Amino acid sequence: MMWKIAIIDDERQVLQGMKRAIPWEELGAEWAGEALNGEDGLAMIRATSPDIVITDIYMPVMSGLEMMEQLRNEGFKGKIIILSGYSDFEHARQALRLQVSDYVSKPISLPTLRTILHKVIAELLREQEKVIRQGELELKMMLYEPFVEKEWVRSAAVGTLEPSYRNNSHLPPSYHYWLEGRHASIGIELIRDDRASSFSVSDWNLLRFAVSNIACEVTRKHYANMEYTELNSYRALLIIHPEAECTQQLEELGTRLVDSIHSYLRLVVRIGIGGLKDTWTKIPESTEEAFRAMDHGALRISPAYEVYCYRESHSSGQDRGVLFPVKFSYKLAAAMKASQEAEAQQLVYGYITELQAQQGVSASYVQMLGSELWGIITYSLYESGFVLDDLFTNDQIAQEIGNLAIPDQLASWLSAKITAICASRQWKGSSKHRQVVDFMTNYIHEHYAEELTLADLSDKVFISRNHLSIIFKNITGETFNNYLTRVRIEKARELLMERNMLVYEVAERVGYKNIPYFSTLFKKITGMNPTELIK
Repeated sequence: MMWKIAIIDDERQVLQGMKRAIPWEELGAEWAGEALNGEDGLAMIRATSPDIVITDIYMPVMSGLEMMEQLRNEGFKGKIIILSGYSDFEHARQALRLQVSDYVSKPISLPTLRTILHKVIAELLREQEKVIRQGELELKMMLYEPFVEKEWVRSAAVGTLEPSYRNNSHLPPSYHYWLEGRHASIGIELIRDDRASSFSVSDWNLLRFAVSNIACEVTRKHYANMEYTELNSYRALLIIHPEAECTQQLEELGTRLVDSIHSYLRLVVRIGIGGLKDTWTKIPESTEEAFRAMDHGALRISPAYEVYCYRESHSSGQDRGVLFPVKFSYKLAAAMKASQEAEAQQLVYGYITELQAQQGVSASYVQMLGSELWGIITYSLYESGFVLDDLFTNDQIAQEIGNLAIPDQLASWLSAKITAICASRQWKGSSKHRQVVDFMTNYIHEHYAEELTLADLSDKVFISRNHLSIIFKNITGETFNNYLTRVRIEKARELLMERNMLVYEVAERVGYKNIPYFSTLFKKITGMNPTELIK
């Protein structure tokens, strides 16, 4: 690309001299146009959009300052160099307000002209690179947006959004229709019969993808607005937004889902329908009700279909409890995705402790629980791009689960597996969360001088601040604040070594208004006082 340079001066001799003096080839620049006064210069600049304008101040018809003010009002982003035979404080002050790159008195020597133009073109290059990087960041966010929204919907559906996010102001724009109508959750559970149990992990995940397509296609025929999200490898969720009571329509939708999935995929599914809720923040209640209905086996709408509707009268605990509460399943999956070993261990320990309090837990039931929990873990890691076949074979897992007889054995087995997975070098580097961290680090390098917090980035990617903190620390090895501080101090060191700015100017440039605090951080990280670099 060639940089376009325009010159405005009321002396023709100056115009011709500048044309000859500018080292065009060396700068990678070309002539954009010339004018003898500010008015003609304004018209010429509008027509040619030069990257650099060299102008005099005192000219007939329209002065250089008037021309520049008009250009800035019109949004002109090019660089302006003032070359004037006069020099006074007031003109310099006005030039500064109009974002002038340099203010030079005539006559100007060839070396000085060359130096100034090189400096201005370097500024243009930096700005161009910044625009490109910003565009790349926006593209990454566009590519990542579906993943972000999927995580947000799932978290909203199971009730794991942080309290501060459970309000209308944190609804992503594409989900503002959640503010109207009513809401209901429909749970879908894939039954693991002999055929389903024979599939490999990759084949099973292809089938799950097909189930999602069928479920969405069938549901959209009844409800234009709906969401589908998976909770673990065997359970998924539909969220619909009917305008009024529609129990019969929901039951009909349930039977169509059962028929369609079995017809196309020969998979057996069970459907649970949660209660209608009047606000979106109550969707997690409907989700729990949906799975509680199918686990209790209550109010089955027809002997021919495993479709169950939740009713308050069936919420007592005389039947067997929910195999895994929805929130527990989601939290366990989230902990494994983030390689958050302590959280995963605590969740499993809490669940097994409750299991131990029950009487008459058989070995077959313990093995079934082990299989279910392993399914949750396997799916959560597969979703993040990590197949557990790299660490454990299916035969190995099946044999180990078959040897479990009591809850204590299940707890020990799961604890060992969670530790092995989280310690795996392959897992630490394969998570899709690296996409989030890449976005965060790029954003920090572009916006380090601003008042930047983890909460700001949390809002951009729709991931809770605490979870985002864990993801960032796991992948980078340091906290968000430490990383931001290190980037700021490194940039400050570069600026100080150029010896063009005072310490307080550098501190403000990299985002610190408290100069003593900046100096303390600088000394802590570099081992030097900032003043030592400008001597």
